[in-house]
Amino acid sequence: MDLRYLGTAAAEGWPGLFCQCDHCRRARQAGGRNLRSRSQAIVDGQLLIDFPPDTYLHVLQLGLDLTAVTFCLITHDHSDHLYARDLAMRSGAFAHRTEKRALNLYATRPACAKIEAVLSQCNEPEGPTVCHLVKAFEPFSAGPYQVVPLQADHAPECESVIYTISRAGRSLLYGHDTGYFPEATWQYLVDEGRKLNLVSLDCTALQLDWRHGHMGLAACAEVRQRLFDLDLADSQTSFVINHFSHNGGLIHDELVPVAAKLGFQVAYDGLTLPV
Repeated sequence: MDLRYLGTAAAEGWPGLFCQCDHCRRARQAGGRNLRSRSQAIVDGQLLIDFPPDTYLHVLQLGLDLTAVTFCLITHDHSDHLYARDLAMRSGAFAHRTEKRALNLYATRPACAKIEAVLSQCNEPEGPTVCHLVKAFEPFSAGPYQVVPLQADHAPECESVIYTISRAGRSLLYGHDTGYFPEATWQYLVDEGRKLNLVSLDCTALQLDWRHGHMGLAACAEVRQRLFDLDLADSQTSFVINHFSHNGGLIHDELVPVAAKLGFQVAYDGLTLPV
């Protein structure tokens, strides 16, 4: 497997849409990897993770081919992770699709409700968009991928989940949005006993000491160490931080050496990593 980061910012993007803070000013000046769109990723070019309002930007700037996407995992229904209105663009009024493959979305109850509200007005009988209800700790298959939704510490009303994704003996943990993992999630990971090859952690707060709802560097380091202690990771496991807010202060160029000392790579828009 490979994991490609399409967007790596929190809800406001970086620079923030209306922001004039120093962190956003420095990102604008530095450009390149310091500019971040809203978080989204894709596995093997066919399993999408989240559907933010910047999906169209990722199509244009990063060559995302949505016609090749068969599966999409939704972590929760906040608008920076699910912009359901754009699913209407698959309908015949907006898209002339010669490839009539279905798009299967997997989401918890609140997100499914928003998706179904759009699909009820515009879904296609051929190559439809199909929403599948998922629940934390109930594994399912998405084509060749074995997927486990895990309970997140983030907006309980959203029934937020993070995901482990496995294929052909390789596994990744995509941990966005969440604070320090709930104990029920830790216990499931221990009981499953699956060694993780790549771990992507929410580091929204960067230098700020957040551990509920989102994490900062300190909490990410604690998660990393606990995964080692529980024998769920080893020296071959790749650890990546992602989903950054300008409130955390460090633009990409400043963050890379700080994160490296803690054993983390820093995601940027367009980064592709093997799992």
